[in-house]
Amino acid sequence: MTVDIEIVQSLGEKLHENLSKVIIGKDEALALTIIAFLCQGHILIEDVPGVGKTMLARSLAKSLGCNFKRIQFTPDMLPSDVTGVSIYNQNTREFEYRPGPLMAQIVLADEINRATPKTQSALLEAMEERQMTVDGNTYGLPVPFMVLATQNPIEYEGTFPLPEAQLDRFMMRIDLGYTSLSNEIRILEQQKVNHPILDLAAVVELQDILRVQETIKHVHVSEPVKRYIVEMVRETRLHPEVYLGSSPRGSLGLYRSGQARAALQGRDYVLPDDIKILAPNILSHRVVVSPSARLTDINANKIVREILSSLAVPGGDLGGGAF
Repeated sequence: MTVDIEIVQSLGEKLHENLSKVIIGKDEALALTIIAFLCQGHILIEDVPGVGKTMLARSLAKSLGCNFKRIQFTPDMLPSDVTGVSIYNQNTREFEYRPGPLMAQIVLADEINRATPKTQSALLEAMEERQMTVDGNTYGLPVPFMVLATQNPIEYEGTFPLPEAQLDRFMMRIDLGYTSLSNEIRILEQQKVNHPILDLAAVVELQDILRVQETIKHVHVSEPVKRYIVEMVRETRLHPEVYLGSSPRGSLGLYRSGQARAALQGRDYVLPDDIKILAPNILSHRVVVSPSARLTDINANKIVREILSSLAVPGGDLGGGAF
């Protein structure tokens, strides 16, 4: 299949420009969000309150013309509050399924770590298999489907750490961080009367989204780059200061996101640089550091960057030609 790079670039530029009207000065985070969406992946946004996590999810949904639901996670939530529930109808004498907020195209799981592990587990099937099972009946989720979850890295009182199975289902973990002085002044000026999200409109059509998501699957990934991806992930498992390394989902995440980034950059083949740039956001939340390493202030991000600096980068013709 011939890869139509222009349509991918066009859609990516439209989304980035539209999101930038609301999320000011965060080009890298916006680029990663677009890449994850095109790969049909999910994102965990870990950052302090007030930096635009919710606005990012709402802006993405409005830019795509997708329906949006927000789930505010709390300790007393039940799985049925997320997936929906079957209610007995006395007129028809049958149970009717009432969909929960997870039955949407763009779902914001706000402060996901405030819910109990039982409630968090309600997302597992949906995020991996894009379906939900309620009272023995399976319901398919809409297309496209994406979960953007947020958590506060500072306040841990009353929270439940995300289990490894949940973390592994997020393609990326990103942060927004505080913006620069000049950009914060721009935010003040933009919101003087109304919030810019109120005027945000959809800039892409559903058929274009589905076409681009299918197109990027055909971006060429050479054998050396595939080996580079797998060796990088294997190093996370063999590192002496790692208790648990990345799963094969990490390899798939690097592979797919590398294809999306290459296409957005105007190439029909993946370079090692694509993988190196994406690796910290895709692998760090999948790496569990050993207790002894944590005592010496070593974290997963440092380990991933150490692996990137020590691993040999493949060379030669990576675009599909002869070496």
